[in-house]
Amino acid sequence: MDFSFTEEQTLLEDSVARYMQNDYSFDDRQKAVKSELGFSQDNWNTFAELGWLGVPFDEANGGFGGGAVECMVMLENFGKALVVEPYLATVVLAGGAINHGGSTEQKAKYLPGIIDGSKQAALAYVEPQGRFNLADLVTTAKAEGDGYVLNGYKAVVLNGPSADLLVVSARTSGEQRDQKGVSLFVVDASQTGVTRRDYPTVDGLRASEITFENVKVSADDVLGTPGEGLATIEQAIDEGIMAVGAEAVGCMEVLYKDTVEYCKVRQQFGQPIGKFQVLQHRMVDMFMEHEQSKSLMYMAAMRMDEGYGPQAQKAVSAFKVQVGKSGKFVGQNAVQLHGGMGMTDELNIGHYFKRLTIVDTLFGNVDFHLKRFGQL
Repeated sequence: MDFSFTEEQTLLEDSVARYMQNDYSFDDRQKAVKSELGFSQDNWNTFAELGWLGVPFDEANGGFGGGAVECMVMLENFGKALVVEPYLATVVLAGGAINHGGSTEQKAKYLPGIIDGSKQAALAYVEPQGRFNLADLVTTAKAEGDGYVLNGYKAVVLNGPSADLLVVSARTSGEQRDQKGVSLFVVDASQTGVTRRDYPTVDGLRASEITFENVKVSADDVLGTPGEGLATIEQAIDEGIMAVGAEAVGCMEVLYKDTVEYCKVRQQFGQPIGKFQVLQHRMVDMFMEHEQSKSLMYMAAMRMDEGYGPQAQKAVSAFKVQVGKSGKFVGQNAVQLHGGMGMTDELNIGHYFKRLTIVDTLFGNVDFHLKRFGQL
């Protein structure tokens, strides 16, 4: 298989890597996390100016026309810098759902605002009883007149505090876990009946619990055909898995490299601890876990770009399983080899480990994706 990037992909990677190295320091990231917004609006505007927010979207909608490989290239570098700007929530998840499920008119209405950075968005799909089953919904949308009335509750809505638009999954027909009868709606976050409880997540991002109480939406707000929205949300979530998986690969690279450098200078018993063979073996194992994850990342991205279907879904689940196992191993060993300082807020090591821990649980954990891989 050919793993070499095209000229455009190489330029994109160089652009993102250079910005993260020169203009996105860990200290700046920490200041953004502690700000009221939770991220830097200046950085977000720069992402828009550089065209990064339009990478996954068609040129007809003002985008770059990129695919899974382009997204992978960006998010791996985002992971190296622990980016907190809501690219995943706005562009990949909510933007992806609109891109895959929306009509030509809906894309023209919503995507330009996402691409130019003027609109923030979030995908509200998680329900407490769902346990990673995207079809398990108690949120309902009942037909009323020319539109629908939404009632229900969504948990852990990433970027909920800043979102102008919410893409909401709700059941329009059928029983609680039926594959049919799932619809997606684009809802104005400031609409009457939408209430939020905002909070920071353990990895430095922001999320919301959102309640919908008799929220009226029109038929024009339905993405695609009513009752046929499950396929759209599945594709958006698999693209989200690719994104956070690539981010995790970037996190692991920083962790193992920083750990190797630390072990070269940390003295114990009159010599660097990196000279102890047992620790050398540990660091080699960290390197191998990162390399295995990176290999599966390439395979999954290429499968996704070949066309979304069972083969792509299998590759994505395999990648998610590897990232879950490897991220835990690399993160734990990085913290352990750094000793007590590995747990401090001042050092970046613990923050990378927190992100890897959250990535493991996002969109289905190791057990869920092992089962999904077997079923596929």
